[in-house]
Amino acid sequence: MDLHTMTQSLVTLAEDNMAFFSSQGPGETARRLSGVFAGIREQALGLEPALGRLLSVAHLFDLDAETPANGYRSLVHTARCCLAHLLHKSRYVASNRRSIFFRTSHNLAELEAYLAALTQLRALAYYAQHLLATNQPGGLFFEGDEGLTADFLREYVTLHKGCFYGRCLGFQFTPAIRPFLQTISIGLVSFGEHYKRKETGLGVTASSLFTSGRFAIDPELRGAEFERIIQNLDVHFWKAFWNITEIEVLSSLANMTSTTVRVSRLLSLPPEAFEMPLTADPKLTVTISPPLAHTGPGPVLVRLISYDLREGQDSEELNSLVKSEGPRSLELRPRPQQAPRSQSLVVHIHGGGFVAQTSKSHEPYLKSWAQELGTPILSIDYSLAPEAPFPRALEECFYAYCWAVKHCALLGSTGERICLAGDSAGGNLCFTMSLRAAAFGVRVPDGIMAAYPATMLQSTASPSRLLSLMDPLLPLSVLTKCVSAYAGGEIEDHSDPNQKALGMMGLVQRDTALLFRDLRLGASSWLHSFLDLSGHKSHTNSVPMAEPMRRSVSEAALAQPEGPLGTDSFKSLTLHDLSLKGNSDTSGSPELSLSAETLGPSMPSNVNFLPGPDARKDAKAPGELRAKDRGQGVLANFPEGFHPRRASQGPTRMPIYSSPIVKNPFMSPLLAPDSMLQSLPPVHIVACALDPMLDDSVMFARRLRGLGKPVTLCVVEDLPHGFLSLAALCRETRQAAALCVERIRLILTQPAAPAAPAAPTEPRV
Repeated sequence: MDLHTMTQSLVTLAEDNMAFFSSQGPGETARRLSGVFAGIREQALGLEPALGRLLSVAHLFDLDAETPANGYRSLVHTARCCLAHLLHKSRYVASNRRSIFFRTSHNLAELEAYLAALTQLRALAYYAQHLLATNQPGGLFFEGDEGLTADFLREYVTLHKGCFYGRCLGFQFTPAIRPFLQTISIGLVSFGEHYKRKETGLGVTASSLFTSGRFAIDPELRGAEFERIIQNLDVHFWKAFWNITEIEVLSSLANMTSTTVRVSRLLSLPPEAFEMPLTADPKLTVTISPPLAHTGPGPVLVRLISYDLREGQDSEELNSLVKSEGPRSLELRPRPQQAPRSQSLVVHIHGGGFVAQTSKSHEPYLKSWAQELGTPILSIDYSLAPEAPFPRALEECFYAYCWAVKHCALLGSTGERICLAGDSAGGNLCFTMSLRAAAFGVRVPDGIMAAYPATMLQSTASPSRLLSLMDPLLPLSVLTKCVSAYAGGEIEDHSDPNQKALGMMGLVQRDTALLFRDLRLGASSWLHSFLDLSGHKSHTNSVPMAEPMRRSVSEAALAQPEGPLGTDSFKSLTLHDLSLKGNSDTSGSPELSLSAETLGPSMPSNVNFLPGPDARKDAKAPGELRAKDRGQGVLANFPEGFHPRRASQGPTRMPIYSSPIVKNPFMSPLLAPDSMLQSLPPVHIVACALDPMLDDSVMFARRLRGLGKPVTLCVVEDLPHGFLSLAALCRETRQAAALCVERIRLILTQPAAPAAPAAPTEPRV
């Protein structure tokens, strides 16, 4: 059913139901039912033209004709899902309203919940129109003045969200996902109650998280509490909640239901420097130093998973690296004869918003991969923010990858083909780690499989990120807190300025927090940046080459001549500017990897929600935005008489992290210049149509496609972000996980991955 027909059918039914309940007398229930159908009629008629305008131009933002996916399409699809549900419910009411079995209160509550959702979706459609009029042609991310970006986000975060977390929870996803999301939402608010009362700790059991019956039976209460939690609790709460799956009871249950493998070992790689041959000239080597940023040299944990016991995997040298995890660290039933080494190796980097989870959280699907691919998998347990912010995770992943390439024989592989795979934050690290490998001149992986990766960590808006208003797994405030923690801005002094006395311990805690913040900002200068590749060819031995790689990023930047795009102007560079710079000069780019020390202190700005009277009125927004609307904020795009619902929580402290470090290509690979992206191997991206990070994948694939790089983008429908961790949940998640395995197999079996067209997706309904 097309959009216009659906809208007209809904309006007709709403008018019929409205007339019926208006004739039922002065009762409160009849009045509310009449009012809710009047609201459905009004919002549906107002939403249709906005969706029609978005749909008419959505094709301009696709990767290609075979991949109809971007944030504009996703918004239209989500709104259609809400309209379809209201149409179904309106038909039910029209058919059963005279029945004595008609549950008036239940149907009224559901209609009111979906009307609230439809109202908020109409607001999102207007926000999307604002982005469409303001952005550069073909661009999905907001690239206007930073003041306008802040105004946009201030306005956006005030929208009411609770309606999406109660009765409407997960309405946009496949029905098999919704019971799981409901269980997660009940667990989240219950966990929040414990956390708020400081009752969480090592003694928390899984069963205690789901005992709050009032949240289970009252969807409206659950939605309101869910909204309070996502807006007000810090990143440490999310770290604790996301790590629930790693407590002993749940992890044991997951391993009981997952594939049985013969090898599952946690290894601790010692922090020792070693030499790696250069790809351009294997006779020359480069020193790979252990991770240094923030906390100094330290071991890197990795997990080796193999379905078969292969040669080298039970060697004394590997056994000396094993870190004890208890009886399940090595699963060897009666030892069969060792299988020969595999020709391939998969290096995996897990997701978790840079702040949570480990390889143990992702072990169930990794075991399935090991069986299906018949190759060893090495999953990297990088250090997590906010305790270990950027670039610690990148350094550890790069160090572990180089160690795996050098010692692949110990892992049961000959290393002929190496695939790098990761999801979400791990996808980001796959790209940035490959860029770092190319910068050092060592072997890059033969291909990358990234599932729903984050490629833009800058605080900016895009059509798909508007979906974070309703996403129970990736709300905007949570995304911002994770990015802020990874960028080194999590520890801030948020104490009340009117507080008259902190006490001795309070003063110590505050000053210690500020000290660690300053140390973290300065320690980013340890980031080992990419090399001046043109300088390698002139060296005849490996000794002089190690020194430039040990230079800090700030030293490398200071050594560059000042130009029109120097350090000062880098803070205001856009994606378009970086692309131009990458095209103009490919020989030297250390200035693009500036550390926080070089760029100065980072200052997160506290969101004040509504644009004030001092909003910038002289900002020039590109695109088709009318001159009279420029600088007036997004309120100018709402039609007269339309007022979206606002959050009842009041002003919420949500830092929009404005540090220039988020523009570092090793943090936001979408902002990397062309000269860096040219070094990437073939890339296969598997994204979700309803994921707030969808536009990250689309824009990154478009950039690679524009450079002539081999890239495929496959977009799965009706699944949430993080579907790999839900692979055993339903048929749809299993199919999506199988698609990731297919992409990895493509990398491992093809000697050279040619540029391939993007895989088609199923049409939306």
